[in-house]
Amino acid sequence: MLICTSMEGKKKILNGNKSKILIITYYWPPSGGSGVQRWMYFAKYLKKLGYLPFVITVDESKASYPVLDQTLNEEIKDLKVIKTGTFEPLKWYSRIITGDKKIGIPQGEVKTNNLFMKLAAYIRGNFFVPDARIGWINFAYRAAFNLIREEKIKKIITTGPPHSTHLVGLRLRKYYDFNWWVDLRDPWTDIFYNTSLYRSKKTISRDERLEKQVIQNANGVITSADGIFIEKLKLKAPNQKFITLPNGYDSRLMKMTKSLPKKNGFHIVYTGLLTENQNYIVLLEVIKKLSNYYSIYFTIAGNINSDIINEIRSKIPKVDFEYLGYISHSKAIALMKSADLLCNFIFKEAENQMISGKLLEYLATEIPILCIGSPDTNTSRFLLQATNVCIARDYEKKIIEDYLRNLIDFVKKPKNKLSNMKNWSREEITKRLIREVLIES
Repeated sequence: MLICTSMEGKKKILNGNKSKILIITYYWPPSGGSGVQRWMYFAKYLKKLGYLPFVITVDESKASYPVLDQTLNEEIKDLKVIKTGTFEPLKWYSRIITGDKKIGIPQGEVKTNNLFMKLAAYIRGNFFVPDARIGWINFAYRAAFNLIREEKIKKIITTGPPHSTHLVGLRLRKYYDFNWWVDLRDPWTDIFYNTSLYRSKKTISRDERLEKQVIQNANGVITSADGIFIEKLKLKAPNQKFITLPNGYDSRLMKMTKSLPKKNGFHIVYTGLLTENQNYIVLLEVIKKLSNYYSIYFTIAGNINSDIINEIRSKIPKVDFEYLGYISHSKAIALMKSADLLCNFIFKEAENQMISGKLLEYLATEIPILCIGSPDTNTSRFLLQATNVCIARDYEKKIIEDYLRNLIDFVKKPKNKLSNMKNWSREEITKRLIREVLIES
């Protein structure tokens, strides 16, 4: 018998299969990146709070993981994980595009610079529906079918992207009676880069049909952001139950991770994905100007195209620029803590579709944040709840310059505080998951 205490202090007795939860996810440690961390932490804290999570994922030796972070394995070493084979057409696509079958599809953008890339985008958009991980469906389905029968599991979570993962849940629905929640970390058919994939009307119709089948047949839908994201989904499933659970930050990791050595000058840091779909040029123009008067350091960490890194170097010749490549999650936290300013660039055409998972970690450091994008977005409205955040459009160069000058000239560096920050920790959000999804269902 297991006992789980909710935030209100009420005790729920969890007997046998009522405490068991099956999480089906393509991304799992040692895969790196922000997408993997959401259910890694949910699973970790579900177990801590009295539940028994099972995870079905893909064998990393057969997966198309663009980056690896072996340090994340420490977070899930006590969990029950089943790894399956897969058929990965994505590897051949990657080899054609990049020459390396391990790199995978570039995240957050679709390159169509020439005829060859346009053809590749067309193949990606029309032959891999809903996405290029469709080859994993049969493997995950067989593993889940057997596990549900053996463990008599009654609660299942499927999480995407890749949204083909949800088709596993849809197929299992035909044979088992269980409570199934669909977690949409990003939009499905409405994701902003789909417009660059040259999708035919037939492909679009098919993908929309799959999305509707999934969200209408699930017991509920979890999203990482609300607003327009959920409003569009409600039009497709008016009677469905929708719950928003953000990604959060790990308070334990934040406390135990020490900052990297501080720079002598003003240190600007950016971590995460950076693509041509983000407006970063205006920041380069501002810091190039300020570098004539101040000592400025600019550090970037993430899996970023070399063309963008070379462009940055060329535009800020007097700035001490360092590109670290992809670094482990704990090192990324240490880097954030060393900054005088943390930067974020909102994706063009995706202003209200998602809130970057790193932003809660940015806020937890209490370091000032500059966000380039419209103030009228989910991300901006959330960030503006904190005490030292500047939101500026890409053409508002004077606002950005004045903000940086003020920060640089401060003798005592200001803090950036968000009230009730502890409510955004991974553990507290897991308690919400228990209260709003697992207990209620």
